[in-house]
Amino acid sequence: MANHAGGVGLKIFFLYPATYMVNISEAKVVHSGQTFKGAGLLLVDIQERLAPAIVETPDVVARAGTLIRAARVSGWPILATEQYSRGLGPTLPKLRDLLRPEEVVEKIHFAAAREPAFCSALQAQELTHCFVAGMEAHVCVLQTVLSLLGKGVGVTVIGDAVASRVDINRRLALARMVRAGAVVQSAGAVCAAWAAGSPVR
Repeated sequence: MANHAGGVGLKIFFLYPATYMVNISEAKVVHSGQTFKGAGLLLVDIQERLAPAIVETPDVVARAGTLIRAARVSGWPILATEQYSRGLGPTLPKLRDLLRPEEVVEKIHFAAAREPAFCSALQAQELTHCFVAGMEAHVCVLQTVLSLLGKGVGVTVIGDAVASRVDINRRLALARMVRAGAVVQSAGAVCAAWAAGSPVR
């Protein structure tokens, strides 16, 4: 991965096999002391029977745990979805233990924003911008991000805290999300921004 920082933005590139590079973000970096009013953390389907099939699961879980703890310290709302938990199991214990029962929302649609219970939770928390992590990047994460954007909710995808069984699917999904209007940032950048009160969107 290579970065190029300009005066008004940050370009993030992912290297494909051979010599192709795809620009997946033109995310503006904000240091104006804005607050995160209306923002919250959303974890998508990091579940017991899905996670073992994904090589990057340990890294995703570690970063998701860091994001949960950082959100708690900063006072940001947290939501976590579970896709058909009867089949895919609950959220992994390492993360479920950090979550409150009311923060976990069951869904059957790939796009969380199609679920009435999720929309109710989103409205109850008055969320207008979601920081998203989870799996799989090209299925439920992608569809959830697109559905949120379609409802006018801003999205920052935590690029190193999403994963797919095949990594090219993750890369293509990130590119698709950026084209739709999402911003991609790293877990470290987001946690640092939350701590400083300077949002990176």
